[in-house]
Amino acid sequence: MSTTRRSTSSQSGETGRLTRGATGRRGDKETNKSHKAHRSHSKIKGQEGGEIEVINRQRLREIDRGRVAGLSRAALDRIGRPEAVLTVTFIRDRAMRRLNRDYRGIDRPTDVLSFAYHEDGDAVACDETSHIGDVVVSVETAERYARELGLSFDREIEHLVIHGALHLAGYDHETDDGEMNKLERKLRKELLK
Repeated sequence: MSTTRRSTSSQSGETGRLTRGATGRRGDKETNKSHKAHRSHSKIKGQEGGEIEVINRQRLREIDRGRVAGLSRAALDRIGRPEAVLTVTFIRDRAMRRLNRDYRGIDRPTDVLSFAYHEDGDAVACDETSHIGDVVVSVETAERYARELGLSFDREIEHLVIHGALHLAGYDHETDDGEMNKLERKLRKELLK
C-alpha cells in the first residue's frame, strides 16, 4: 500500500512530499555501548484507546520512552486531538541523513522529521483512533543542539517531541503567521516543569 507522506524538519521548515511505501524500521548497524533501551518499544494509551508508540533504534543515548510517550499524549490532548496517535522513533545521524535526503532532498542529518500520514485534514476514518504519523528524532543532532542551546539532552528531546507532534497535527510554523510557535511555547510552559 502506498501512502502520501509529508516530512517537515524543525531546522529549516522546508517540507517535502512524495508518494512512497512506509519507511523501513531498520536502524544503523553501528556498534556502540549497549543498554536495554536499544530497539525497545513503549506504548501509552490515549483517551480514545489509541497508543503512542516509542521506538528506540540507537544505542548512543538512553531514552525515557515512558516520558516521551506521555508527553506526546499530553500535547495531543491539550490541542484537542485525544483520538490521535503517533509513533516517535529515535535514530542516529546516518539513518536521519538518509531519510532527510530521500524525503526532502537535503543530504545532511537534521534533528527531527515529521511524517504526516494525511494532508490538511484529509484523514481517512479508521476505527476509533487516528494514527496521524511518525516523528523521527536523531539523538546525535539533538545532543549537539542541546549543547549549543545550553539545554539538557532530555529537555531538547522534549522540545522536539512537542514540535513534531504539532506538525503531525497540521501546524506549520512556516505558513501560519506564528500560530505554531505560540502554541509550542504555551505547551512547553504547561507540560515541561
